[in-house]
Amino acid sequence: MGRKWNNIKEKKASKDANTSRIYAKFGREIYVAAKQGEPDPESNQALKVVLERAKTYSVPKHIVDRAIEKAKGGSEENFDELRYEGFGPNGSMVIVDALTNNVNRTAAEVRAAFSKNGGNLGVTGSVSYMFDATAVIGLEGKTSDEVLEILMEADVDVRDILEEDDAVIVYGDLDQFYAMQEAFKNAGITEFTVAELTMLAQSDVTLPEDGQAKFEKLLDVLEDLEDVQRVYHNVDLGE
Repeated sequence: MGRKWNNIKEKKASKDANTSRIYAKFGREIYVAAKQGEPDPESNQALKVVLERAKTYSVPKHIVDRAIEKAKGGSEENFDELRYEGFGPNGSMVIVDALTNNVNRTAAEVRAAFSKNGGNLGVTGSVSYMFDATAVIGLEGKTSDEVLEILMEADVDVRDILEEDDAVIVYGDLDQFYAMQEAFKNAGITEFTVAELTMLAQSDVTLPEDGQAKFEKLLDVLEDLEDVQRVYHNVDLGE
């Protein structure tokens, strides 16, 4: 099940750091979560999840505060949550989550990204059945045995615990996300390298060199779209 979460996150953070695009995406996601419920993470679980993710990407405090204040101020800006499923080069599978205030624009941009980069959009359910909704938490400074002991003492069941690079990555069901976090926090662990609710492919595929290059171009184009928040896929990108 291991997906080298630290490597993937670091590559994306490094790519986005030059343009601050990742901060803009988080600002939108925080705003939407805060507007859908109370603008307080203690009473708004969706907002709490986004803020935990933002922390692992070192999103500046002023970005977070500005998005929450915008929601508190009663902004009339509304966003639709959309999910697209499609196929990339060599039959690779891709899921795209978006937040948009213009559905037609986003649909056209996502469709063009696929068609111009060796892929095509599929219908709802054509890809997602090969992915599992998964909670992922990563931490450093502990062994997998120590992490297992913490979770067992808190009576928290998880799917898998793996050591990846210098971190321990825990995979669980979505409804175990908060219990996992609380177990670690009660054990004095408050910083996480990864804190995600994600779609994890049931198995990865390795593409030939030309297919890999095309797929990475598709991935870059999709992630560069303003309305696209998250992209999930089943391709082994390697180190």
